Amino acid sequence: MNRLKDATSPYLLQHADNPVDWHPWGEEAFAEARRRDVPLLISVGYSACHWCHVMAHESFEDAGTARLMNEHFVNIKVDREERPDVDAVYMGATQAMTQQGGWPMTVFATPDGHPFYCGTYFPRPTFQRLLTEVHRVWTGDRDSVLQQGAKVVEALNTHATLPTGPLPGEETLRGAVADLRRTFDAGHGGFGGAPKFPPSMVLEFLLRSGEREMSGATLEAMARGGMYDQLGGGFARYSVDQAWVVPHFEKMLYDNALLLRVYTHWWKAGGGDLARRVALETAGWLLRELRTPEGGFASALDADSEGVEGKFYVWTPEELREVLGEDDGRWAAGLFEVTPAGTFEHGSSVLQLLRDPEDPERYADVRARLLAARELRVRPGRDDKVVAAWNGLAIAALAETGAVFERPELVAAATAAAELLAETHMADGRLLRTSKDGRAGTNAGVLEDYADLAEGLISLYGVTGEARWLRLAGSLLDTVLDRFSDGSGGLYDTADDAERLFQRPQDPTDNATPSGQYAAAGALLSYGALTGSARHREGAQAALGTVSVLATQHARFAGWGLAVARAALSGPAEVAVVGPADDPRTAALHREALLAAAPGLVVALGRGDGDAPDGAEPVFPALLEGRAPVGGAPAAYVCRQFACRMPVTTVEELRAELAR
Repeated sequence: MNRLKDATSPYLLQHADNPVDWHPWGEEAFAEARRRDVPLLISVGYSACHWCHVMAHESFEDAGTARLMNEHFVNIKVDREERPDVDAVYMGATQAMTQQGGWPMTVFATPDGHPFYCGTYFPRPTFQRLLTEVHRVWTGDRDSVLQQGAKVVEALNTHATLPTGPLPGEETLRGAVADLRRTFDAGHGGFGGAPKFPPSMVLEFLLRSGEREMSGATLEAMARGGMYDQLGGGFARYSVDQAWVVPHFEKMLYDNALLLRVYTHWWKAGGGDLARRVALETAGWLLRELRTPEGGFASALDADSEGVEGKFYVWTPEELREVLGEDDGRWAAGLFEVTPAGTFEHGSSVLQLLRDPEDPERYADVRARLLAARELRVRPGRDDKVVAAWNGLAIAALAETGAVFERPELVAAATAAAELLAETHMADGRLLRTSKDGRAGTNAGVLEDYADLAEGLISLYGVTGEARWLRLAGSLLDTVLDRFSDGSGGLYDTADDAERLFQRPQDPTDNATPSGQYAAAGALLSYGALTGSARHREGAQAALGTVSVLATQHARFAGWGLAVARAALSGPAEVAVVGPADDPRTAALHREALLAAAPGLVVALGRGDGDAPDGAEPVFPALLEGRAPVGGAPAAYVCRQFACRMPVTTVEELRAELAR
């Protein structure tokens, strides 16, 4: 049976025609395993995963391997991006059993879902032997298998309680900076050795803390190396080497959304022309290559094209000369570090831009010609599903970048994505995680979906002044506090009415994206600052309790929590701008507020009514209550925890207030 043909996941659709009798995750598969009295084989991956494709071609498309799988197991295919909760609990089991993890993830489990053997990628001969051996043990020594599964579940649940501590103070944050400095790569930027992933959340914390050396060196190295697409903009998933030369070529929405926001913040903090260029090129890439017809943003581009990793992106000196001619080809080879030996496979090179070109006009012409020639190549595949959390990250980044660089098309794109999420992903007041082609999936939103979307909507409100986005953010955050709490200040990754797995996942550490708990803390803090809600601010502070435990020894895995803690210690700064919408002085004050580099800054924009008439709804958000123009002129009020300084009416005065 082709049970995957109606999936909304491009990853599942990639496997719909396999000879393997795949089931999607669900009770039907569990019931079938109980009926047949066979184990589950759970295969977890995602559409842009290179080694997932390799294992699919080697094993899942092979009739002999499929026969073993179908005869001895009920096979479940899971898109980790659609079901991060399923991925999280089985990744915990995989790491506990093997001390490593990754995708594709291969899990053998009892019909109740208890894992008893886990791994990642297996070459076909090894995988076939493993299938045969697991079947032999299941039929010949069932008790040991069941005991192993029970022990794994017991061990994982025993160690599931999160350590916590007080809200981090200044000393803790200084300790986190010192911990980061111990692993900082002064020669190449970044932290630790290869492979190097973009440390987006850590960089946000360092920028908010005024630590320019580590943040600036890392941001420049990433932007000049091969991990950044020097022709089309946008960042690859990670660098396989220490010097950011050779990337793993898949491009993810979440990486680019996070990095877009960081480069914009770096520009605000003095990052200069490089920060501006990379921010705008990355924003342009998002709109050009990931935007869907419905207005959302697709999840990823594959690493492979024509079955070869990186083929779309790499060049040889001969290819440069073919496109550009001898003189420009030779010049481009020197500029982009393209050599006869190559930096990648088969003598090809990944483009780098280690120095600014001496002839900007020639560079722009050469770059445009190379990009046009590259467009004629076979493009990598695109994962078209829209993920709520990652679109929330994109909304925040595009709204802020558009406002800072006065690019209204970016704000419009952020607004369109927010409208798609509000119309398609909301059902009965709850959030759905994914959609594809405008059709919502059936998987419930997890904590990061609620938190990241709320963060994006709050940023969009600050840029547009449209209160509908802030109200929707408040509704999402109320659900977070009501449905995801663990009762002691922490937050589970799934709601209290979500599907019950063998463990309720809860992970406060950052991975490729901010942890759901810290993302929620940031959105709760901002919402509390705008509305004066003690409940939301207290929720933010409670969710930051684990930062104190991680900060001084594992700061690389708590970057977003540290960034939010820095904002909490700074107030955060609250700016209310009031004045007629069509008055250019209002717009000037509003933009100056958005240009500030204050940690966790929130901005409210109002007409300047000041107070609601008797019997009317209260002013929303509360930061605007009592705020009115001064002497008929638009005004800005700079506050912290709703204690405000005297209003100002000029850009120069506002800049001075924000610099205090």
